[in-house]
Amino acid sequence: MRIDLHTHSTASDGTDSPAGLVRVAAAAGLDVVAITDHDSTRGWDDALAARPDGLTVVPGVEFSCVHHGDDGRRVGLHLLAYLLDPDDVALQAEWTRLRAGRVARGRQMVDNLAAAGYPVSWEQVETLAADGSVGRPHIGRALVDSGVVPDVSTAFRDLLSSRQPYYVRKPDTDVFEALALVRAAGGLPVFAHPFARRRGPVVGDEVIAAMTEAGLIGLEVDHPDHDADDRAHARDVARGLGLLGTGSSDYHGTNKPTPIGMCLTDPDVYAQLLERPAARTPVGP
Repeated sequence: MRIDLHTHSTASDGTDSPAGLVRVAAAAGLDVVAITDHDSTRGWDDALAARPDGLTVVPGVEFSCVHHGDDGRRVGLHLLAYLLDPDDVALQAEWTRLRAGRVARGRQMVDNLAAAGYPVSWEQVETLAADGSVGRPHIGRALVDSGVVPDVSTAFRDLLSSRQPYYVRKPDTDVFEALALVRAAGGLPVFAHPFARRRGPVVGDEVIAAMTEAGLIGLEVDHPDHDADDRAHARDVARGLGLLGTGSSDYHGTNKPTPIGMCLTDPDVYAQLLERPAARTPVGP
């Protein structure tokens, strides 16, 4: 049984439509796929309507969060939230705020790049994002289309990372507030790519322990941005805290080189995930 619990569609910063995403998942031989767009459930209905025979779809969201340490350090992080109530008023209000912040942040980054002489416009980015949550991959694709860089990965490395002068911080939700919102909406929260140091600073094990006390149920152990040491450490942390250790590709279509199904969740772990009470159930055969 092949299970990938972290993918993105055009409802956020992936390049496959939600319907296209589930077709790609089935063609890749997946038995289960989770659609987890950034701060949005907009792709759920289309993905479920297009679900190929034999494929199970797990509705989810990737929640943009932040942790503020006692030392003042700010660390961005993401929660995967599965099987929550998509009509929860408090969650939808917070995601609306986050998506609006992504638009304002995207506009400022585009303005910064244009002021430095790069041939990129907000109109390009809006067209690429369509109705999805605006993200840096859309700016990266605009830079590729304008001939500035050969691919989105290069755009991130050279122009869009937090280390570059064009970067603008996006609004995020305090991770403990996010955990409370997800649990109140009947969702199952899993900490996405917790040790992806190549993306920036990561929180310490003591923060993950506090998140567990606040309702976290899982840790994404196997992820393309985790090296072997990261995975071993994540597995040890999950075991020590009694968390489920999942695996996922974080597939974004052509916005990232990672193929769908590159990392997978063990079927026994998936079965344990489904044993937890949630507002929804997966849709499948």
